[in-house]
Parts: sequence; structure tokens; C-alpha cells
Amino acid sequence: MPATPRTHEAAFLKLPKAAEYLGISPNTLYVWRQRRQGPPSFRMGRRVMYRISTLNEWVSLQEQADSRSNEKLNPLNRKVTRRVTYRSA
Repeated sequence: MPATPRTHEAAFLKLPKAAEYLGISPNTLYVWRQRRQGPPSFRMGRRVMYRISTLNEWVSLQEQADSRSNEKLNPLNRKVTRRVTYRSA
């Protein structure tokens, strides 16, 4: 009997696989979790899990928060302002 092809992929990743997915070290992801930074995670039993769709959303938010990826935040696109000079009396 031939093997049945996988019709779905896992919706969740354990911490080491999530770190690999993001291209960072598992230790970095662990530290972010302890500091309540980084992508949202949750416990499933004793395991720390990350939903793949949430990881993708988190990466998108990081891109939008970075001025190199978001032209609205690029400081070179801001209107030039003059410095106020004060003269002593």
C-alpha cells in the first residue's frame, strides 16, 4: 500500500523549530519568551508552542515597525525643520 501524501502541515512549532523557522537561535527565542518579548507563544502541556500563522504576523509587524521596510517611518522622508536659535539679551 503506497504512503498517503500529507495533505496538511503542522499548524504549531515547538520552540527549537520556531527558532529555526525565524532564523534565530533557540536561546534567543527562549530569552525573548522569558522577557515577554518576541512572537506570542503558549504552553501545550509541558511544551512551549508557536502558531505558524502568528509567527508570520509577528514578522510582518516587525517589518512595518522598521524604517528600512516602511517608507512612512523613513527619517529621510520627513519635512525639514529649522533649529530654533535663541539670542541672549
